[in-house]
Amino acid sequence: MGLFSFTKEIAIDLGTANTIIIHNDKIVIDEPSIVAIEKRTGKLKAVGRQAKLMQGKENDDIETIRPLRKGVIANFNAAEMMIRGLIKKASSKSNWFSPSMKMVVGIPSGSTEVEIRAVRDSSEHAGGRDVYMIYEPMAAALGIGIDVLAPQGNMIVDIGGGTTEIAVISLGGIVSNKSIQVAGDDLTDDIMEHMSRVHNVKVGERTAEQIKIHVGSALTELDNPPEDYIVHGPNKMTALPMEVPVSYQEISHCIEKSISRIEAAVLQALDETPPELYSDIVMNGIFLAGGGAMLRGLDKRLTDKIGIQFHIAEDPLLAVAKGTGVALKNIETFSFLIR
Repeated sequence: MGLFSFTKEIAIDLGTANTIIIHNDKIVIDEPSIVAIEKRTGKLKAVGRQAKLMQGKENDDIETIRPLRKGVIANFNAAEMMIRGLIKKASSKSNWFSPSMKMVVGIPSGSTEVEIRAVRDSSEHAGGRDVYMIYEPMAAALGIGIDVLAPQGNMIVDIGGGTTEIAVISLGGIVSNKSIQVAGDDLTDDIMEHMSRVHNVKVGERTAEQIKIHVGSALTELDNPPEDYIVHGPNKMTALPMEVPVSYQEISHCIEKSISRIEAAVLQALDETPPELYSDIVMNGIFLAGGGAMLRGLDKRLTDKIGIQFHIAEDPLLAVAKGTGVALKNIETFSFLIR
């Protein structure tokens, strides 16, 4: 790079639930993937954390949009506004501004050509001059510290907001992968539906998310169980206020179906793994990344069910972002980056 190079390098983990931006090995942005837009003018009102605070509380002139659904861009215009808005926030924090940027962006391993194109276009419109992409399970493996170029099989299960990515990695490539659209958002939906059906209480997305964080569990028996979480909301029939205590056992029952689908997908991915790599995986264990990895008891449940040790990544929420940052620093080394 020249002495007066104006190209800034940033790594972006563009997630369904959260977007993380890394610049100079530092996380400069870690905010919810959401924008608030003025309906009349179409202008950006808020992005990230401020927009999240408005969710469910909008007036007639404000609309909050989550631009990504199931790991892919569902609203192109909002996605571009969000990327641009978050980059602007990052540059004001770190006192840099660049008209042209080199970007590495994480994308789901099951992305179609059209979906990849949408991410590329959004990133370019937001100021990316050189845009590279990396599949999320590969980024998660790099972020966890696995030597992805080694002739050895490693399995990553990355449970994000919109998709669960399961991949076997060896020699710098993805040998087999499975991307299913069951992840954190589905658990949140399960909880909303359960509260409505069983307790007759209406809860929004944000409250369901809080229930998941406080008492979410993949097992009905935990060694150190969390205290019941008290939910306040209107009764569906009378509209009178209600107070409902929710236990972790109850939540583990209501998200059971979704967890079973993730389990089945892991088993299917193992079934499609070549035998030599399978024996490596049994020896090394399987790595869990993404926000879903933090669900209480999930590692134990999967270990007991599948018979292979599951390890939770050190910082599961940041694994993909960190790996995207590693890829950015070593663009020349990693031939698996999509240009």
